[in-house]
Amino acid sequence: MNTVLKEFREFALKGNVVDMAVGIIIGAAFGSIAKSLVSDVIMPPIGLLIGKVDFSDLFLVLKNGTPPGPYATAAAASRAGAVAIRYGVFIDQVVAFVLVAFSVFLLVKGINVLRREEEEKEEKPAPPETRQCPYCLSAIPAKALRCPQCTSELKASG
Repeated sequence: MNTVLKEFREFALKGNVVDMAVGIIIGAAFGSIAKSLVSDVIMPPIGLLIGKVDFSDLFLVLKNGTPPGPYATAAAASRAGAVAIRYGVFIDQVVAFVLVAFSVFLLVKGINVLRREEEEKEEKPAPPETRQCPYCLSAIPAKALRCPQCTSELKASG
């Protein structure tokens, strides 16, 4: 039993597990913000354009309840025991998903741009400090215009 607890502690405290947990928590919070943005900011004007005040109350009654419809809201249909397809809620969720996916895309795109910039900085190798004299093959400073060993005149490097 003690070994199992020790293994679990090692697993739970690994950096990747902690990072993943933080990501899930932040993702859930971000999802609720996106859901509020869709339900409270984006969908009401769209609902107003199509003649309904609350877009999430768009539904199709498959079977009437007691009392029979028509029902003013999806909640009223549910209270009456009617079987209904609440496609307005589904559309809300699809729009929320698209917004979250697009936001994550923009975030990942930004991170990739930063990574590429860092990689480009790292990829540029420093110019060599020495080069080889083509006449006597000795190592000389890269910027030298004359070989100190054989005194040959050299072309400027680079």
